[in-house]
Amino acid sequence: MQPVIYHVDVNNAYLSWEAAYRIHHLGGTLDLRTIPSAISGDAAARHGIILAKSIPAKQYGIRTGETILEARQKYPALYMAPPNYGLYQKCSDAFMKILKEYTPTVEQYSIDEAFMDMTETVSLFGTPLDTALHIQSRIRNELGFTVNIGISCNKLLAKMASEMQKPDRVHTLFPEEIPDKMWPLPVSDLFFAGRATTAKLFRLGIHTIGELAQSDPDLLSLHLKKHGKTIWAFANGLDSSPVEPAPPPQKGYGNSTTIAFDVEDANTARLVLLGLAETVGTRLREDGMQAELMSVGIKSYDLSYASHQMILKSPTNITTELYRCACRLFDQLWDQKTPIRHLGIHTGRLHEGGTLRQMSLFDTTDYAKLEQLDRTIDSIRKRYGIDSVRRAAFLDVPLDHMEGGVSREKRSVDYSRLLIE
Repeated sequence: MQPVIYHVDVNNAYLSWEAAYRIHHLGGTLDLRTIPSAISGDAAARHGIILAKSIPAKQYGIRTGETILEARQKYPALYMAPPNYGLYQKCSDAFMKILKEYTPTVEQYSIDEAFMDMTETVSLFGTPLDTALHIQSRIRNELGFTVNIGISCNKLLAKMASEMQKPDRVHTLFPEEIPDKMWPLPVSDLFFAGRATTAKLFRLGIHTIGELAQSDPDLLSLHLKKHGKTIWAFANGLDSSPVEPAPPPQKGYGNSTTIAFDVEDANTARLVLLGLAETVGTRLREDGMQAELMSVGIKSYDLSYASHQMILKSPTNITTELYRCACRLFDQLWDQKTPIRHLGIHTGRLHEGGTLRQMSLFDTTDYAKLEQLDRTIDSIRKRYGIDSVRRAAFLDVPLDHMEGGVSREKRSVDYSRLLIE
């Protein structure tokens, strides 16, 4: 039996979810999807980029990831809405719940897209095309937003199919359809062919996916190393990766934050690192993991970036220990004068909790006591909220004691302060 794989992708996810919520729950009549609009960060907090845009906004050249200033220069009347990640997560959960009614083998690829292995269950609902149309209709009618669905025999071709004409479409891309549907496309449309790869392919005279598919894979390897054969296989529709319903194990835990002001003193920077260590440590302990590698990254006011890393003496998930290591790396990395815009910490070389600690005659730290303290604080925050316990160092300072990830202003929106048209 030929496999049947779907790739389901929400059209303009954040903006569609925002538009649907305003119409169906807040009584709005203006559909943000029909006007030049965007979901954007807070320029005052220096998160001022376009996170999602409508199709009409795209027609003015507005791109995801560009600054608010750049977008306004292209279309001054652009309607901008603040992000509400709490809402978006609920929409994503509802979306995934519908997909899992059709097959247990659903791989959530991101917050707004998923792969479905329908091989064993599609016959329960009809033909692959009819079933996809039924799923699409249910999502539109029950949740209020639209999706594209790509159908094929592997994940790569299903994803390529879903990227074809949008929005609210179902496309097939089986191997026999590749020459007509995929090969005429520009090589930049191929999954895994980023800007740098595309530029190298252009220099080789390769401009379409079909030209890439018919190229010599050894020549591609010469110029692109291992990646060359990967994209050659993709151009020929070859992909053997299975749909994985369980997420792969974490390789590392990290967090970063763009600070609302330039940090010019070490004490303030260390407070930011403490807030990041709190969130990373909490996540490590929640998953029962310890980290043996720590790295710190600094982005300066001019957007230049540098990082430093170290191997810890023993794997840990203790917030205080993570913080001290981060401060040590920071002191080695920062020149004490360049203003800091962004700080991040990342951990790697993970071990499951309970790893034996290498003892030292000169280290009198009671690690068991610190571990118990962290567990107690975690349980209090889980029951009463993350702000129920905070370190005194964060009193009366404009910094979050749980830094990084989705910032506070993006987790929810006070719609009573907005004009909902």
